Amino acid sequence: MSTPPTDQDDRSIGELLGAVGQDLTTLLRQEVELAKAEVKQSATRAGAGAGMLGGAGVAAHFVLLFVSLSAWWGISQWTGQAWGALIIAVVWAVVAGVLAALGRTRLAQVQGLPRTTETAKHVPDALKGKEETR
Repeated sequence: MSTPPTDQDDRSIGELLGAVGQDLTTLLRQEVELAKAEVKQSATRAGAGAGMLGGAGVAAHFVLLFVSLSAWWGISQWTGQAWGALIIAVVWAVVAGVLAALGRTRLAQVQGLPRTTETAKHVPDALKGKEETR
């Protein structure tokens, strides 16, 4: 960081410009670190959503295997084997649709880099000396 200004700053123009350059470099490095942290956070959320979809797929496979065979066996006693299998297939098509919709909703909740994007919009104005005070 640069030295804080005093009432009577004896630094030359070159020293002042050097201090501004150092401050600008520090600011840009901090913004890059913030962007990295936001990317990591977004990737973690997306990974959790994808993991839930994967877990739902594995669970659906086992459920499909055991419950479907049992239900098909039971239904086929009244409707015949072909109709029983078709009924079970329709039931699992509905279940798959619901799981896919829930997974897509979870992945859509990942917001990306909102703070970094907002901050980056203000950098050109800050460099021109038109930075807003909040």
